[in-house]
Amino acid sequence: MAGLRLGPLLRYTDGSSATVWVETSRPCTAEVRCADGSGGTARTFQIAGHHYALVPVTGLTAGTSTTYEVLLDGGRVWPLPGSPFPPSAIHAPGPEGGFRVAFGSCRWASPPAGGHDPVGPDALDALATRLASDPEGERPDVLLLLGDQVYADETSDSTQRWLAGRRDLNDPPGNGVADYEEYTHLYYESWLDPRIRWLLSTVPSFMIFDDHDVIDDWNTSAAWLADMRATDWWRERLLSGLMSYWVHQHLGNLSPEELAADPVYEQVRKLPDGTDVLRTFAARADADPATVRWSYRRDFGRVRLLMVDSRAARVLDEQGRSMLDPGEEAWLREQVLDSSGTYDHLLVGTSLPWLLPHLVHDAEGWNAALCRGERGARWARFGEKVRRAADLEHWSAFPESFARLADLLAEAGSGPDAPATVCVLSGDVHHAYVAEPSWPGEGPGARVVQLVCSPVHNSVPLSMRMAFRIGWTAVSRGLGRCLARHGRLAPPPVTWRKTDGPWFGNQLMTLTLRGRSARLRLERARAREGAGPRLATLLDSELAP
Repeated sequence: MAGLRLGPLLRYTDGSSATVWVETSRPCTAEVRCADGSGGTARTFQIAGHHYALVPVTGLTAGTSTTYEVLLDGGRVWPLPGSPFPPSAIHAPGPEGGFRVAFGSCRWASPPAGGHDPVGPDALDALATRLASDPEGERPDVLLLLGDQVYADETSDSTQRWLAGRRDLNDPPGNGVADYEEYTHLYYESWLDPRIRWLLSTVPSFMIFDDHDVIDDWNTSAAWLADMRATDWWRERLLSGLMSYWVHQHLGNLSPEELAADPVYEQVRKLPDGTDVLRTFAARADADPATVRWSYRRDFGRVRLLMVDSRAARVLDEQGRSMLDPGEEAWLREQVLDSSGTYDHLLVGTSLPWLLPHLVHDAEGWNAALCRGERGARWARFGEKVRRAADLEHWSAFPESFARLADLLAEAGSGPDAPATVCVLSGDVHHAYVAEPSWPGEGPGARVVQLVCSPVHNSVPLSMRMAFRIGWTAVSRGLGRCLARHGRLAPPPVTWRKTDGPWFGNQLMTLTLRGRSARLRLERARAREGAGPRLATLLDSELAP
């Protein structure tokens, strides 16, 4: 009998359909059977000896909830026998009512039950504990995971012991993962945590990668990429990273209609083994990022979500650096402005913050100017060293892209049909804050905010905490202006201020959107004796009345 190796993960949902992702122990037919009579089946496909299915669930009724079970070749495999959690359920959103989205990024896998957790309680574990204790209580309609779902370059002690049983860790890439099989181990370690497994089975999730899903500072510069391609291990790491991301994360971001139109998905499902097809796809994406789009759009009633790939879609030539290649930038603009009067809230998800502390922003712009030769070859070489050492590769390290995004957000928030809010959702920087931009003149009518929430389960050194706190001060702003003058930088098209934060610790933000109103809550995970972790509220504020 086929067994359930990983999952189920509830992924795409709308008012009438959903998709449920599973990994199984052998080829089989996977079925999702709902208590209300809805459901669906799918035959597994094979990648590198692993078997997966993305089961389309149809017949759901908008505005209702239904529990479900998973069967493989007719045998029930979910819920697990003796599970302490409530039954997994699919909550089909209705045309009316509010919409609640929880988001964060950067999650190391939690240690096994009873093990010491050096970075404190996991915010997703805490969310799962709350939902399990009150299944009928408040819950997110969607969970957005904004990058670093797995850490290919920073593995746990237990994973390193497993890796050492496969190869010599003295050889590159050392303690990092090397191939597809090792990537699957990261997902097992992360998603088999009992609370996380149940949470992902009952709250729809949407995801996008960031650098650690492949390697720290992935695609930071053309020189960085050339150095990586000169190694004998990089190509396998990258192709395996893209392949495993496509299987474990990307497919579930797509609607049933998008899946039906996806030629790679069609080929993989038709073949006895889709490994070569998927590997060819990943190699093509590496050679020409414009051939694939990892970004996507979702409309939840009158809320529009645009998840933007700010890693693989970069242009790295120093004389024309851009966070997004021309096709990706055109896609983003088209999605923002398409039928703009039909949404009340625009959410732009990008793993990297758009608005940073002023000193960091100016340092990144200054560094980009040095690297493109503004101060000569010697300064350019120095700039590249600083860029890599200090991780200077956010939106502000691509000044023209920063400015174009500012212009696009202002355009989206202006006019008689403007939404109530335009929210940029980001993570990456291992702390949380709220920043608000201002444009010269009248500015957009919508409230535009940068919401940063990270990490879900990770840490930040004391030195970085101090740097992020100091980076917002008036003294630091003056130092940043000195760097900007040295780099001969034009002033940015917006000014901004930090309105809340910074906060440190493992945390989640939640946006509650109802009509044209918006409310923001930030919660931090706290340990409890003899019980699962809990979420404690640090901020509860109104973004739009």
